Amino acid sequence: MSATRPLKIGITCYPSVGGSGILASELGGELAARGHEIHFISYERPFRMPVSERVFFHPVIVNGYDLFKYPDYTLPLSVKMAEVSQAHALDVLHVHYAVPHATAAFLACSMLPAESRPKVITTLHGTDTTLLGRDPGYGPAIRHALEHSDAITTVSEFMRRETVRLLGVNRPVEVIHNFFEPQPASRSRAEVRAELGLAEGEAMLLHLSNLRPLKRIDLLLEAVARLARGPRAKLVILAGADFSPFAADVARLGLNENVIVRERVTDIENYLGAADLGLFTSETESFCLSILELMSVGCPSVAFAVGGIPEVVRDGKEGRIVPFGQVDAMVAAAESIITDPARRSALGAAAKTRACEHFSAAAIVPKYEALYRRVCGE
Repeated sequence: MSATRPLKIGITCYPSVGGSGILASELGGELAARGHEIHFISYERPFRMPVSERVFFHPVIVNGYDLFKYPDYTLPLSVKMAEVSQAHALDVLHVHYAVPHATAAFLACSMLPAESRPKVITTLHGTDTTLLGRDPGYGPAIRHALEHSDAITTVSEFMRRETVRLLGVNRPVEVIHNFFEPQPASRSRAEVRAELGLAEGEAMLLHLSNLRPLKRIDLLLEAVARLARGPRAKLVILAGADFSPFAADVARLGLNENVIVRERVTDIENYLGAADLGLFTSETESFCLSILELMSVGCPSVAFAVGGIPEVVRDGKEGRIVPFGQVDAMVAAAESIITDPARRSALGAAAKTRACEHFSAAAIVPKYEALYRRVCGE
């Protein structure tokens, strides 16, 4: 085989707004731009699936038979994976998030003749290890699927350690960090801030997440409530889920004028460029792609020092990270950056440099390409 031939790569991910789906979509786009043929396999089009003549989407149809109390996704997914693998002679099935994608890939390969089986790479993104890996109803199945993958990757050293500790994986687990490649903004910073109703000199705090419980939106709103007593600031939330469950907390804290929510935003670069500071209150994170998204446009963040976040941003160099749950420390760190434009600019410049050097497509995508070729024996 030629070491430079284009590969045929199947990608399976959750299509919802979340780090694993976003990374998988961005990776597919970057691989297609490098000449590879990409086949997404999922129950709906991924949120940021790229448009390209080398990118294809294969929907998985899930039937709600009365026979089942709960609709089954794993078996239809495995059948579709096998169909696409055989029809398009896939070299690799790259599954993002172990449950149920790694198990489905294992079943798919079992259905195929040995000469038609693609290599399976499983990338672990977070709760597939830290939450489901602890669950006796899932842990053994996850471990089995990982043992039958041709390669395993995680998005941070933190995740690699947790995978070994919680699942007892006794084979190499490669760390390939997340990446982000910002697209040009379609609106100016001034236009976006005007649309959001931000006054001259008012700081725009930005939070991007799927609002899951681990994101600790309660602590985020508490921090903003305390910040509202100081310098003028508003929090903009780009929500990957319905924000209405938090509306009562916003009202209780008197934040109706300080919190602006936009749901399922695709043109995130417009908002990234308008922000002054990112704010993140997760109790655990495998990496925190949102921080990297802000770093890539030169915007620092304040976050809790949990999980893989310290691998992304270093305290006092590209932003601030404080111990989990210390809301007062977070507020103080945010105020010190908001009120010091020179410091904010310096942190932002350092953040952009680090994002470009360590977490850009140019730095990360070749690592995946090298892994694909290695497992394919090229």
